[in-house]
This record gives sequence, structure tokens and C-alpha cells, in this order.
Amino acid sequence: MRFEPEDHAVGDYELEERQALRRVAGLSTELQDITEVEYRQLRLERVVLVGVWTSGTIFDAENSLQELKLLAETAGSDVLEGLIQRRDKPDPATYIGSGKAAELRDIVASTGADTVICDGELAPGQLRQLEEVVKVKVIDRTALILDIFAQHAKSREGKAQVELAQLQYLLPRLRGWGGNLSRQVGGRAAGGVGIGGRGPGETKIELDRRRIRERMAKLRREIKEMSTARETKRHRRSTREVPSVAIAGYTNAGKSSLLNRLTGAGVLVEDALFATLDPTVRRARTPDGRLVTLADTVGFVRHLPHQLVEAFRSTLEEVGDADLILHVVDGSHPDPESQLAAVREVLAEIDGARDIPEIVVINKADAADPVVLARLTMKERRSVVVSARTGAGIEELLATIERELPRLDHEVRMLVPYERGDLVARAHDEGEVLSLEHTGDGTILHARVLGDLLAVLDRVAKPVETV
Repeated sequence: MRFEPEDHAVGDYELEERQALRRVAGLSTELQDITEVEYRQLRLERVVLVGVWTSGTIFDAENSLQELKLLAETAGSDVLEGLIQRRDKPDPATYIGSGKAAELRDIVASTGADTVICDGELAPGQLRQLEEVVKVKVIDRTALILDIFAQHAKSREGKAQVELAQLQYLLPRLRGWGGNLSRQVGGRAAGGVGIGGRGPGETKIELDRRRIRERMAKLRREIKEMSTARETKRHRRSTREVPSVAIAGYTNAGKSSLLNRLTGAGVLVEDALFATLDPTVRRARTPDGRLVTLADTVGFVRHLPHQLVEAFRSTLEEVGDADLILHVVDGSHPDPESQLAAVREVLAEIDGARDIPEIVVINKADAADPVVLARLTMKERRSVVVSARTGAGIEELLATIERELPRLDHEVRMLVPYERGDLVARAHDEGEVLSLEHTGDGTILHARVLGDLLAVLDRVAKPVETV
């Protein structure tokens, strides 16, 4: 296998930069009232996790809360407690019920926590009423994931996509503290405003909503313009008929590590959720010499916020336009089947992804339980067990990719003039060269090629039988 030369230290430098400053536990300001917190700045510090167990087993509920713990730690917080309540459905008022909310308030006070994170997406009313009881900031799983995306977005397109998703989430939850945002701008003195308050008659919160909608419209236009460059690159690859392979999977399953192992891309690798958001496309070759592109995509998670799926639509199109999907799953995870189901749920929302062949890549084989690996390989017939860290199984994966890619259906044997050596090079790059023979008149090329190269060879070269 050969790969394009890249800067192998890029990911290392970014990892060092991200690890340069770390929080010091115990130095956070203890909050006495939620009014001291700006609602839109999710600065997580000392947190208590709360989940509602509505279905499944206790193992499923605890596993979901363990994942919420990893998300909270990725966002930069210290997890103090994790609580689960068994209910048929979340309480429509306070998510966990008034009695349990009072118990939660006592736990928050005793532990000194300043944030409560709920394992689910809360309605605006649930957030407000639970905050009024526990007297600290309350956020839900969606807001937590959006905060992580905001921290890790690097490119201009990625930042715009995350901001759009955050604004979509914030718009129905927008509210003010005290009387600042709810004060009427305009009206008569009898209305409590008086001189200097007459105006368009909109409340401050209505003005904010309008500004947010205008900003969202601007971001959508910018993302559409930026996606044009991505579409142009995809079109250029498709016209050259270079097969495309998309690497998709659960967050922290090892997609970036696999891309580095296959291509030497040198992208950031970190044991954290959503460490890389911006898609990376690199070239590689299969064992028979065919050129393919490998695209690393954003990671998925259970209950991935719908706002993110919408905002990252242009990025996820890399999956929909691929010829083959490498679905990476963490073989060392306690419940890898649920990871596979969560990713497939998101892939089902991408146009065309259902019809693309899929290879399940069971990663982290060096740390996985052999029983779990055997169970997965029995359930997933088109699967390969690999370890991106040690390189085990990579050759088998490349052979499987080669076998599953669309075949080159034009076999030629032609005499190519020496002055058109570029066509021989294209056959190496885009096709499968079976043999080369140099003669006095030119190069006899025996290869399997794609349709566009065949058309050029028909004009320039001569079939060997007529020589």
C-alpha cells in the first residue's frame, strides 16, 4: 500500500495545543442563584447527572448515563454524582417530578455543584421549572453535545454549522433574566414605560428572536456557498471516476486512527468524544493498485441532536455520495450493537446512504473481549476485525475494500506512443495495470480502465492486434 506524503505531525501539534491548559478542580465559583449565569454560555464545571429510565434494562440506563459522563468530561467538567429515576415517561413539568426535584436540590447543595445535566432533550418549560427548584443552571444532553461541537470546530464551515445548530436550539428556549428582556419597548406611561420608552412596540425578547432568525438565514446562505467548493471537489473526483470510500461510525470508535493507518493522513487522534469534526479526504491505494479516496466524517452518538444533522447536511453528503461505507464500531465497548444501531439511524436520514454497500469495521481488537468479537462477526456477515493502533487486520480490510468497490469493466491491450506517457500514468492512477511491455514504437499497455480513459486511448493508441 502506498499513500500520499502528508505532514504526520499535524495531529500531534493540535493534540498538544488542546492539552496545553487544563481545568484545576475546586477553583470554580460557587453559584447561589441561577440569575448569576448567562444562559447561552455553557461553562460546565462541577456537575450532577440525572437520567430518566423509561424502557430497557438497568444496564441500558446505566450505560446511557456513563456516556453522558464522558460527554460532560469532554466538555470540561467534573462529574460529582449520577442519578437515575425509573418512570414510565419524563415528568412534563420538571422532567423528574416535583419530589425528586426537591431531592436533587438537596444533593446539589450538599455537593456544591453548579450545573445539572439531564440525559435527554428537555422542553423549555421543563428547563425553567427545574432550574427554579434546584437553583443552579440546568442543561440537557442536546445543549451539552452542541457545546462540545462548539469547542472542537476548527474550520470556517464547521464553526458556521455549529453556530446554526446552536441558534436553532436556542430560539424556542430564549428567555431573559429579571425584567431586562421582557420589558415593553413602547406604549403609554400607564403601561409602566413612560417617557423614553415609546417605540416600535416590541419586547426585547422579540427583537432578539428576530435577530437570531436573521443570523440563521445568513448562516444558511454562507454554508450553502461554502458547500459549493466541497461539491466541486466531489464532482472532479466523480468525473475522474475515482472510487470514494466514506468512514462513518460512532464517536471515539477510532475513525481518525483508521484513516491515519490507511493513508498516513496525520489527523488529530485523541481519546475523547467528537475530537475531530471537520471531514478529511485522503488518497490511498488498494492491493491491486487502484486509487481510492477515503473520507473521514463526523462521529455519531445516541440521540444525536436533529439540529446538528440538519446543520451538517453538506458534510454528511460525503457519505451519501460514496461508493462504499466503512462503518467503524468500537469492539471494546460494553454495548457495540447499540452503537451500530445509533449510527444506522442517522445514516437513514441521509439521501442515498441506504443503497450504498457497507462494511462493518470492528476496531480496537487489541482491547476487545474475544467473545464480543465473535458475537459481532456472527451478526454482521460483512465485517472485518482490525486494530488501528497495532495494524492487525488492515491488509484484510484493504482486500475487502478492493473486492467491494465497483469493478473496472473495460480491459484493453493497446500500443501507447511514448509521447503519451501521461496515459500510462493515468492507467496506474485510475485503473488496474495488468502488464507493461516497452517496444520500439511505444508501450504495450494491458490494463483494466474506466470509460473516460478508454475514450482517450481509442483516439490516441492502437489495439495490439493491428500492429
